[in-house]
Amino acid sequence: MKHILGLLVFACFAASAGAQEGGRLPPPVAAALRAADIPQDAVAVVVQEAGESAPRLNVNGRAAMNPASTIKLLTTFAALELLGPAHAWVTQALAAAPVGEDGVLAGDLYLKGSGDPKLTFEQFWLLLRGLRARGVRDIRGDLVLDRAALRPNGHDPAAFDGKPTRPYNVGPDALLLNFKTIRLALAPDAAGKSVRVLPEPMPANVDLVNALRLRNNGCGDWQESLRADLSERGGRYRLSLTGAYSAACGEKTWNVAALPHDRYVLGVFAQLWRELGGRFEGGVRDGETPAAARVLTFVESPALAEIVRDINKFSNNVMARQLYLALGRDAGGRPEDAEAVLRRWLAARKLDFPELVLENGAGLSRQERISAANLVRLLAEAWQSPVMPELMSSLPVVAIDGTMKKRLKENGVAGRAHVKTGYLEGARAIAGYVLDARGRRQIVVCFINHPNARAAQPALDALLAWVYDG
Repeated sequence: MKHILGLLVFACFAASAGAQEGGRLPPPVAAALRAADIPQDAVAVVVQEAGESAPRLNVNGRAAMNPASTIKLLTTFAALELLGPAHAWVTQALAAAPVGEDGVLAGDLYLKGSGDPKLTFEQFWLLLRGLRARGVRDIRGDLVLDRAALRPNGHDPAAFDGKPTRPYNVGPDALLLNFKTIRLALAPDAAGKSVRVLPEPMPANVDLVNALRLRNNGCGDWQESLRADLSERGGRYRLSLTGAYSAACGEKTWNVAALPHDRYVLGVFAQLWRELGGRFEGGVRDGETPAAARVLTFVESPALAEIVRDINKFSNNVMARQLYLALGRDAGGRPEDAEAVLRRWLAARKLDFPELVLENGAGLSRQERISAANLVRLLAEAWQSPVMPELMSSLPVVAIDGTMKKRLKENGVAGRAHVKTGYLEGARAIAGYVLDARGRRQIVVCFINHPNARAAQPALDALLAWVYDG
């Protein structure tokens, strides 16, 4: 009954707002949509000058739509305000047993994570280098992972689209090391008629089998012709690479998400510890850090302002999911409080979004919903916020960087718009700010939810060009 009443309330809200809509799409946008065979009722567009209350353009603005990755704007704006731009996460190495003068740790080594969204391979190396600098050489116990800050929740990396090795499907974790990925540099060797594979990191518990073939046709969508398969036997993993790679592609990077979180941490730890001259022959297990354990060394994440930049510029899904859960834990007490924290924050700003549906705050979701009009309201609030500079600078700059780097390079809007992009199968979106030709800052949001959404980029680009032209 509560669900039905909620739907009735939203239906009344949408109907009353719909009378104020009915705008017509700009001709270049409408033409691009017709070419993609996308009807107007699958599109929601709102354009409004920052500081103004009435939109310049409103087409289906109150419709509840899948925003894809543009929902990251809600997560990152809330995080900047609630946690602060200088917020950081700490990863600690601890021990309950003593470290002898001979460098022997006669017990377990505890790694305690706090949900750092950017615990990279390089940061982890610094953590282990800190252990060696403090005299630890031989670890006689196990590696114990304290992941209590973000308890593993049975995340299935294949659940979203059946592609478990794609980095965007990695789930959140208190010890999210290097986004749980192996970076494979692919280097074609025309003389040897082969493809060299240069992995980093190379976990000590993984055997890499390179069965890639070199071909000589065009590059195209090169990654679609490659396959990575992971198998396990006796605690060791086998990563088999198959498919054909074109010499025309030159050297490219292929990121593969492999191994369960705990086994990935074990493998990278063992690799780096050996390279640093240490000794370790133990296993890995989850566990809580004893109260009597002392901190041997630690590393701190970059500030949240930098984290948000990586999330929005490159649409990093797992970083966004980490941040969403951090909002729940740090501003609400538990990771699972994230949605409640966000809704309280919206209510405190008198932002009532009755159509809002949240799942993970990253946009990698078939369920998440928001209207274009309300995302414009959110961006208008951000424009007046003390954290506006941090949020705006985190957005891709059209024709310059991030996910907008290759778009609209020959248009006047190049370099004059900060725009977050979103893309899922069946959904495409943009949201952000455009400094138009007359020097006015325009807020623009456009959602396209349709089976042909993958063909909608020309329409979105046409909209940005139209907004810029004023």
